[in-house]
Amino acid sequence: MSTTSTPQAASVQVTGHPRLPEGDDERFTGFGVLGLTFRGGDCLALRVMTRTSIGPAYRAAWHRAPDGAWHMFTTTDPVHSCPRYFSAAATFERVPEIDLSWTDPARLRVRIAGVLDWDVRLRATPATRTMSALGSALPTAARRSDPLLRAMGPMARPMLRTGRMRMAGAAPNRQRFQVVPTRIWRVAASTASIHGRDLGPIGALSRQSRLGDFWMPQHGLFYVGDARFSAFDAAEHTAVIVPEDGRTEDARPR
Repeated sequence: MSTTSTPQAASVQVTGHPRLPEGDDERFTGFGVLGLTFRGGDCLALRVMTRTSIGPAYRAAWHRAPDGAWHMFTTTDPVHSCPRYFSAAATFERVPEIDLSWTDPARLRVRIAGVLDWDVRLRATPATRTMSALGSALPTAARRSDPLLRAMGPMARPMLRTGRMRMAGAAPNRQRFQVVPTRIWRVAASTASIHGRDLGPIGALSRQSRLGDFWMPQHGLFYVGDARFSAFDAAEHTAVIVPEDGRTEDARPR
């Protein structure tokens, strides 16, 4: 049996032995929940970057409220984490810790003290095994090919029932991105509350949500894999604005 046959084992491996893809752009490796939607209109995502080319490892949790507003919690400074690419479409704040605990090899609990309590149960399916085999087998050149990665999105849609998916495109702050999941599991069940509000049952949104060209899957997926973004260029990309008073409501560029 593979040492990465469970979500917990795969996350432990990429945490203990993280390997960045080669290149001179901005690169990340790690694991998390690509996206998970709730019938009431909320959406959650998790990014655990175990190694990056631009700064320290970090964790980030994303939340979309029913009114469509996105907010990101990150354990490191915003210019070296997810808001670097998504702040044009989301507010953000730095938090002291995002706690992760595996209660069994396929069940993860995510907590931000006083903010988020999220339980995720995962399972493998024939479709996730097929996509995992495909992602793991991609040669280096293919992992940097926009046409090939763009083709993977439509392939995943009927197999995983995700709705629209894009593995390559533009983030809200205009950097180009490429995402290569090498292992995937389906979210079988989940409960979550944010600021004490129960998010209710999981389920597809009436209108699929996205951040730039990154579409949130309509059925939740847990992944292990790599991502890369264009190196920041002040002439082309939107810079992160961090308010001096720390207020998150002013974090998006106007």
